[in-house]
Amino acid sequence: MIGRISGTLLAKQPPQVVVDVHGVGYEVDVPMSSFYELPEVGKAVTLLTHMVVREDAQLLYGFITPGERNAFKELIKVSGVGPRIALAVLSGLSVDQLVQAVAMQEAGLLTRVPGIGKKTAERLILELKGRLTQALGSGQPATVTSNADILNALLALGYSEREALPAIKGLGADLSVSEGIRQALKQLAK
Repeated sequence: MIGRISGTLLAKQPPQVVVDVHGVGYEVDVPMSSFYELPEVGKAVTLLTHMVVREDAQLLYGFITPGERNAFKELIKVSGVGPRIALAVLSGLSVDQLVQAVAMQEAGLLTRVPGIGKKTAERLILELKGRLTQALGSGQPATVTSNADILNALLALGYSEREALPAIKGLGADLSVSEGIRQALKQLAK
């Protein structure tokens, strides 16, 4: 498997780039989040890669950050989600937004991505819950699970998701679950 490519960037045509590695041009599909971080054509570039071997093709997918590559690997493990849809998800959402959408079960955020319908979004949330934060390690925000706990507490108290989500979004990152619930309730009382 090819895990990393370093070379000269020859061409950029979204979502594909061509990287020259000692005279061999590798075509690599990248999400738009990585595409925007690429240097100018003719400059040196390093991409973390994931290779997919199919019966009719050998495809290479590239990423600027390890978090994007790990999220991609987790996305393609979900039934019904292939590399193209995984790239679309990472092009439409940052890794942090994806983690938060899964943790807070926000299917609506996922359905905004082209190619993701309601059923696919629900399947992503169901199958990625817990797995995504483990795969990405400690680099992801620790408040995601506490925000999900706060949301569940507000829903159990009878608030609708539409009421609860705006109250949670304004919370600080260093709050405990109980303090977060108190502050969200104060916000809802206004």
